[in-house]
Amino acid sequence: MTWQPTAHFKTVLLRARVYKEIRAFFEQRDVLEVETPILSGACVPDLNIEPFYTDYHGPNPKRLFLQTSPELAMKRLLAAGSGPIFQICKVFRDGEAGRWHHPEFSLLEWYRPGFNKEDLIEEVDVLLQTLLHCPSAERLRYCTVFEHYTGLHPLKTALSVLQAYAAQFGLSDVEEWDRDTCLELILSHQIEPHLGEILPTVITDFPASQAALARKRVNDPEWAERFEVYVQGIELANGFYELTDPVEQRERFEADLRKRQAINLPTYPLDEAFLAALESGLPDCAGVALGLDRLLMLIAGVSHIDEVLALPVE
Repeated sequence: MTWQPTAHFKTVLLRARVYKEIRAFFEQRDVLEVETPILSGACVPDLNIEPFYTDYHGPNPKRLFLQTSPELAMKRLLAAGSGPIFQICKVFRDGEAGRWHHPEFSLLEWYRPGFNKEDLIEEVDVLLQTLLHCPSAERLRYCTVFEHYTGLHPLKTALSVLQAYAAQFGLSDVEEWDRDTCLELILSHQIEPHLGEILPTVITDFPASQAALARKRVNDPEWAERFEVYVQGIELANGFYELTDPVEQRERFEADLRKRQAINLPTYPLDEAFLAALESGLPDCAGVALGLDRLLMLIAGVSHIDEVLALPVE
């Protein structure tokens, strides 16, 4: 075992410079930097994300979860009247490791009251031009991109056909997968590597079933007001025109809990404080999370996330 950092010191300096530029970007726009807890007694019941947890042994002992995202806590601040806010923080996800993944990673997340999806996409685009010195992003709809690369409509194609298509990637048990699992696998293997090759690519309007915290499109509720940003085949940011309806949000969370139970995944307590904040009134807003380690990899021109982490988890 070596005790030496895995990132060159010039990359450590690069991170400091990029964070300074991010803070200057938001200061110029009167967006307040905030800090929220890493530990919580609840977490989002996302089917694709597993949290780390620890047991607290002080007064009122309980199980606490390390945040997989600061989203719910930041929305509580929004509901309390914070106005536009951003945060640079550490988040934690179990089972994530690889060239672009690490169980502990750094996230930039921000929320803009009064913004819709298009407004926030424009701001993300300006930030990336500032940090990456890249052209303005192209914008494409999820359905259009999916059909272009596969010849299949993501919602109208029979599930059996999607399963057969996904089987070509050599993974087992595809006949047991649901539609969203097939779509996500096909997107990651067949489509994502082609996105953002020349200029950043923003994919908009994802299937509503893949956007638990985003609004559905008013005139087309099969699709959600969600977007993702890709650069050089890498998913860099994920944003929503935020759902503000507390009843619908609870129903979505409970539906995800039932799905987790059905496939024998652990279930976790819902964040009742967040749901209470929605009850009190979340302002109309849009929000986005951007992976800072991946951003630094692109700026530094390195091929593995460890090369931008001073000291990866041993």
